[in-house]
Amino acid sequence: MALSGLFLIIFLVTHLVINSFTLAPSKELFNDAAHFMATNPVIYLMQYVLALGFIIHIGMGIKLTLQNRKARPKSYAYNQPSKNADLSSRSMIISGGLVIVFLILHLRDYFYEIKFVGLPSGTTDYDLVVNLFSSPIYTGVYVISFIVLGFHLNHGFKSAFQSVGANHKKYNPAIKIAGTAYSILISVGFSTIAVVHFINQYSFN
Repeated sequence: MALSGLFLIIFLVTHLVINSFTLAPSKELFNDAAHFMATNPVIYLMQYVLALGFIIHIGMGIKLTLQNRKARPKSYAYNQPSKNADLSSRSMIISGGLVIVFLILHLRDYFYEIKFVGLPSGTTDYDLVVNLFSSPIYTGVYVISFIVLGFHLNHGFKSAFQSVGANHKKYNPAIKIAGTAYSILISVGFSTIAVVHFINQYSFN
């Protein structure tokens, strides 16, 4: 669970960097990056590794949740969850489930369209990405999804490092700060890209 989570954490940073290219003055920067990602044999192979990483992470998350519930089928008679764990920790299975729903929609809108349907003549990868943000509903769902992902990452980042043995009172505060900073970076970064494209399209129109 921890190793697949750390792998996906690295992927998200890479994905954010590439998506930020859509904000460049020339759309060719993003199109060239997308072409490289689609044609480079090493990266092409990594998409299957990435898919496996998602499957393992989701599967292990469900398994651990069921094991925890089986270990204690009855709730504590006296429980103050807000004092025992933060919101992101208590809502991991919920935030994870919402992220899965968004992931399915995301794959349908991008991966499926490019790989199986094909883009209309004259349409580039950049056009596909930017045009989706012309919809206020899509943009809103996109932003909310990354806010939810931020909550998921805030606890997941810290938990992953602790699970692999990086759990020491000397380093834990730094790991906690890094996890919070990372989750904010991902949430704000992806959301900003979506909102900027939404605003730009309405400004030009």
